[in-house]
Amino acid sequence: MEILHVSAECYPVAKAGGLGDVVGALPKYLTEAGHINKVVMPMYRTKFLYENKWEVVHKSSAYLGNTWFDYTIIKETTNKLGFDLYLVDINGLLDREKIYGYADDTERFTSFQIAVVDWLSSWKHRPDILHVHDHHTALIPFMVKYCYQYSHLEDIPTVLTIHNAQYQGWMDWSKSDYIPHWDGWRWGILDWNNMINPLAAGIRSAWKVTTVSWSYLYEMRQDSNGLEALFEYEKGKCAGIINGIDSDVWNPETDSYLTDHYSIDSLAAGKRANKEALCAEFNLNPDKPLFVFIGRLVGEKAADLLPRAIGDSLYYIDQRMNFLVLGSGETHVEQELENMRSYWMGFYNSKIGYNEQLSHRMYAGADFLLMPSRVEPCGLNQLYAMRYGTVPVVRRTGGLRDTVIDIGEPGGYGISFNNASVGDITHGVYRAVELYEDQLRFDGIRRKLMELDFGWDVSAKQYIDLYKSLLP
Repeated sequence: MEILHVSAECYPVAKAGGLGDVVGALPKYLTEAGHINKVVMPMYRTKFLYENKWEVVHKSSAYLGNTWFDYTIIKETTNKLGFDLYLVDINGLLDREKIYGYADDTERFTSFQIAVVDWLSSWKHRPDILHVHDHHTALIPFMVKYCYQYSHLEDIPTVLTIHNAQYQGWMDWSKSDYIPHWDGWRWGILDWNNMINPLAAGIRSAWKVTTVSWSYLYEMRQDSNGLEALFEYEKGKCAGIINGIDSDVWNPETDSYLTDHYSIDSLAAGKRANKEALCAEFNLNPDKPLFVFIGRLVGEKAADLLPRAIGDSLYYIDQRMNFLVLGSGETHVEQELENMRSYWMGFYNSKIGYNEQLSHRMYAGADFLLMPSRVEPCGLNQLYAMRYGTVPVVRRTGGLRDTVIDIGEPGGYGISFNNASVGDITHGVYRAVELYEDQLRFDGIRRKLMELDFGWDVSAKQYIDLYKSLLP
């Protein structure tokens, strides 16, 4: 099969979160299984763009409402990522350093989708599957079915994967002319609560809809930022496929970001060496259990609870642990976390921002990873942590529920709690400290974590089976 993936992110080209990791890994593993994979994404002005070689494969023009724009498709020439990578350039819209966060994001991603479909329309052959990811590309299934000039593409099976249903790409109806001339009788497919909702349109138009864990598929029918009834109605064409991780990238034996590599046979010494280096850098005590948080400092991740939960843990559990936070997000949360550094000096530290190298070193050096998320469709951080022998301390939600079994249950290897609350987080920390101080049991659980397989092979096979079910 030939699968064309369309996404706003793809690691290592441009990444803001788990979407980038998935689109950077899934096509590689599908290719290794014998299928042809192509990824197309916007041409942001990133380091990856300037450090690699490209060739122009297509140039054309299209309309965004009344605005005529030129676009260019370039291809990476060395197959560096293990699959064909294409970038779409639109001057004035996609030529930015950041992925998101601009006032004209609606225009940016709508024009990107139009360019992709227009380019696809010029192909002499058709891909077997058109796989789009999240709301930034969710209008594509609608366009190939209901835009007159692209209706010859309607027989291409479309799959929409939802990585986070909270973000839906809402557009005012005044921008309906952005979408190439479409069948007006189909306005109801675009509409949700008197707004154009690209994610809702994609759910209605795609042949199949997947999300990134079994539990999140169920949870979306109870809480999906207004789309609960739609997920209930469309549940027959929805499937949950848990994300995997790229075991080549996330491997403590070969990780290029680590100076001290280790395997399951050298786990204790390897973890200790990484922990000592990390604690020396951030003025922490390597003889105490080290808890880390890595991620976006936003409400979905319950980052607003971290300052008090960390403070209460240090106060009520007699400063028997250290904390290190890496992330960026809401300004007031960043400020609170930064302010704590002077008060809890020697027990707590933080690094505000995105740092891929530091995140790898934290997975390797930490004893525990905190993930108290309010919403976590799949979660990759807990999978990375376990790959590095770091015990996850997580809230039971979405993919965290599916991938972390509590140590109090048969076969358990993590610590779980029910509520995104300061009390539950603090109790989880207390349980983790108690586990750490039972060194024999703690070492056994760390070894068990490193034996778990959360690679892409099983998940890739599930996607292959889903693709095949859509073909004649």
